[in-house]
Amino acid sequence: MEGLAPIDEWAIAAIIAKAAGYGAALLAMGGPLFLAAFPEAPTDVRRLARKIAIVAALIGLAILAVRFGIRAGRISGMGLQGAFDPMMLGFVWDSPLGTAAVWHSVGTALVFTAMFDSIAGLVAGLVGAAMIGVSYTSVGHALGDPRWLLASLLTLHLLAAAFWVGALAPLRHAAKDAGGAALLHRFGQIASVTVALLILVGATFAWLMTGSLVALFTTAYGWTLLMKLIIVTGLMIIAAFNKWRLVPALARGAPSAAIHLRRSIYFEAIAVLLILMATAALASITTPPVNL
Repeated sequence: MEGLAPIDEWAIAAIIAKAAGYGAALLAMGGPLFLAAFPEAPTDVRRLARKIAIVAALIGLAILAVRFGIRAGRISGMGLQGAFDPMMLGFVWDSPLGTAAVWHSVGTALVFTAMFDSIAGLVAGLVGAAMIGVSYTSVGHALGDPRWLLASLLTLHLLAAAFWVGALAPLRHAAKDAGGAALLHRFGQIASVTVALLILVGATFAWLMTGSLVALFTTAYGWTLLMKLIIVTGLMIIAAFNKWRLVPALARGAPSAAIHLRRSIYFEAIAVLLILMATAALASITTPPVNL
């Protein structure tokens, strides 16, 4: 298929590493965003958001190091030896991935400050979340033209996605009883705006990458994007069901509402994982039609 790169063990490793890195980055970014959006959340919920953000930020750094090795091994043609070759690693460091690593590392350091329950720590954490988002504009398809527009769209897209992904575990924790209904309702109100932003920004970015509807059905990039959109649609359906049926049921104290809502949020997390895998495939083994 047009625009599909060879799929070998290095390509598969790159997809897995990128998907894991995206997930860790979104969770690290989402922590400060959740704390800023829900200052009234229960202490245990906010504590969980902080803990997840810190752990995810650390995991993200480890995955970034692994990605350096994968990239070195992939371009060297030396097999596993190339992943540890100092010269090849130096080439990778001098590439856009090295620039992204600097932004990501500084952003991660700032996210760590969100563990302190203070205004200064939260502000620094939010700046760190933005820097992690910006780090992804130094690599991949955001390097195309118009550069400034693609970078801006990608950063906004990542921040909106991070708000959603970073909220899943804290909201699932809050959904253990009717007391969490108010927080979940408030999330639904904010998510209505972020979802609109996700759709608008994502659609604009996709159009700039494909250039035509025909490309959606004639290129590897287009088919992978369509698969991602199908999963995103499923995620939106689950979220809408939660907002209009399960959250009100939880607020009324309906039997089993908490169990059903927590299970539904779990399915949201699975959908997010599949979306991350599709996104990683887009960035690893396909070429946007506008670049063909």
